Amino acid sequence: MPELPEMENYRRLLKPLAAGKTVLSAKITREKSVNLPAETFAGAVAYQRITAVERRAKYLLFHLESSHVLLLHLMLNGWIYYTEGEEAPERTAQVELDLETGRLFFLGLRLGFLHYLSAFETSEKLRPLGPEPMEESFNLEHFQSRLNAKSRSVLKSALTDQRVIAGIGNCYSDEICFAAGILPYRKIHTLSLDESGRLFAAMKQVLSEAVNAGGYMEVPLYAGDKLTGGYDSRCAVYDRADEPCLRCGHPIGKREIASRKTFCCTNCQQ
Repeated sequence: MPELPEMENYRRLLKPLAAGKTVLSAKITREKSVNLPAETFAGAVAYQRITAVERRAKYLLFHLESSHVLLLHLMLNGWIYYTEGEEAPERTAQVELDLETGRLFFLGLRLGFLHYLSAFETSEKLRPLGPEPMEESFNLEHFQSRLNAKSRSVLKSALTDQRVIAGIGNCYSDEICFAAGILPYRKIHTLSLDESGRLFAAMKQVLSEAVNAGGYMEVPLYAGDKLTGGYDSRCAVYDRADEPCLRCGHPIGKREIASRKTFCCTNCQQ
């Protein structure tokens, strides 16, 4: 599933490609991927200029000059492709936006969606989300208070709870725990102040490095995109079951926590 680094990578790359551009038309091949009848959706976005591209948690927001927003969530298997030529992805896109200078394809939206919402509806949709972990205002004290509010929860579950902290999912919760040297199935109330401090520092470091490396999703945004997916080879534990730990050489373990696959080193994480 795309997480904060993947969506922030999309935001950074799409900003110069889409912001300021006008949507000429929209094509919807799967009506369940949008929140309006296909014809109504297409009519609503046609000839609307995209004024800004922003991110909130795992959502991407395409602000339109009408003050409406195209709110995107890719869920498990979604991805985006952009082209200024005639080439198109081999897979069928659920939604396609024809811009004045290129085409945006939204693919894999079997669970994901692109919704046309008013500013108020967008605000209400995003209201339950927790704070952004990369914001400067999100400091150690704030981080500890958010975790302590879930003191009886397992660490992995708290880190991936979007109401606690926004944007972290399966991959980066494991990477953060590994960088901090803490097992993801520890209970929050067992963490010392030193350990929660290490988690906070690891969170900032891992997410920053992942964003700058283009996240772990390997499908490029456009032909010639050399950045997207650059963090995949840097993952220390995620999806590396039975491979030697990069820190101690012990085999990486895999288990499920609340139906989420979880990877860690049971030797050097405590």
